[in-house]
Amino acid sequence: MPAPGEPAPGAPALDRTKLLAARFKAAGDRPYLASALYSLTVVPTAAVPTMGVDRYWRCYVSPAFVDATPVEELAGVWIHEVAHLLRDHHGRASRLPAADQRDRARLNLAQDCEINDDLLADRLRLPASRVVPGDFGLPTGRLFEEYLAGVPPQPHPHDCGSGAHGVPAPWELPGRGGAASVGDVEAAALRRATAEAMRAHERSRGTLPGGWKRWAEQVLEPVVDWRRVLAGAVREAVAWAGGAVDYTYRRPSRRTPALRGVVLPSLRRPLPRVAIVIDTSGSMGDDELGAALAEVTGVLREVGVGANRVSVLACDADVQAVSRVTSAGQVELGGGGGTDMRVGIARALASRERPQVVIVLTDGFTPWPHEPQTCRLIAGLVGEDPPNPPGWVETVRVR
Repeated sequence: MPAPGEPAPGAPALDRTKLLAARFKAAGDRPYLASALYSLTVVPTAAVPTMGVDRYWRCYVSPAFVDATPVEELAGVWIHEVAHLLRDHHGRASRLPAADQRDRARLNLAQDCEINDDLLADRLRLPASRVVPGDFGLPTGRLFEEYLAGVPPQPHPHDCGSGAHGVPAPWELPGRGGAASVGDVEAAALRRATAEAMRAHERSRGTLPGGWKRWAEQVLEPVVDWRRVLAGAVREAVAWAGGAVDYTYRRPSRRTPALRGVVLPSLRRPLPRVAIVIDTSGSMGDDELGAALAEVTGVLREVGVGANRVSVLACDADVQAVSRVTSAGQVELGGGGGTDMRVGIARALASRERPQVVIVLTDGFTPWPHEPQTCRLIAGLVGEDPPNPPGWVETVRVR
């Protein structure tokens, strides 16, 4: 097998003029991809069947493939390969279960499905050998993680390189040596610059493909792990509510033995009471609600707020049930009608054991109290694009 960058004996030399003309066309037709495309370093090799990329932004090119492919299709392949790198496919692949990471052929095909349906919708020409979700009976517009389970085992290898599936191919250069390369910091900057160029292009022309639009939004406005944010909000609210201290003689101060005949009280930090108001209207999903509720109850146990200090109110247009729980599995979600979380909040605050913290889990399509409450109020908004509650409500988006 010839080394990367060296032609095989008798193999045609790389037609760089044709290859670079195709890149020029790709960058001219999709100018928001120009910086990323021109960051790729060309490495000719007969060992790669078509074109592929490694994680260091080196593009391995078969001279025979370039000779056999029209410039317009080569431009589409350039965009396909750089899309693997822009969408961080190798980084995302590293977070999959080990068994999925080892099945490089299926993984690579799922990644190609994510890319190619967007490129074809953008009227780009690709070689006839390209794969799309419809080849496996899958819907368009999904991420490769969603496609992976629907791609059957493959008898023939399919390899776009470590820039796609994350595992170095035999035809790749070792590490970052041997040719110009792009490191992780530079790659992150390229992704952000490309996303900003896409947003500017959309504002001026309004023609950005849907898949690229979603990707640019994710890069420029990344979704923070809602579990971490929700846990932080609950911990901070509990600490705030329990911040008040008082004196008690039930446990005398440790200084008492030093003062003969005098009993000193000790300081006590009371644990707050917490109410969880759950939206059980028809628009809510049980899976999302269960995940959010499990997160909340787990954090409360962690900070020492036991089940005897937590009440759960299942609520749609009216309060359906009030129950004390020790785990999320004990909650029965009733209701299913309209939504008015004001009813649940008012019911919680009217109870004899008034809570200092109220956590509302809802899709956001509900009226809210007109003014700040006397308790700490946290809204966990479940689902896609929920409307914002009033500014004084602490908000965590559960996606």
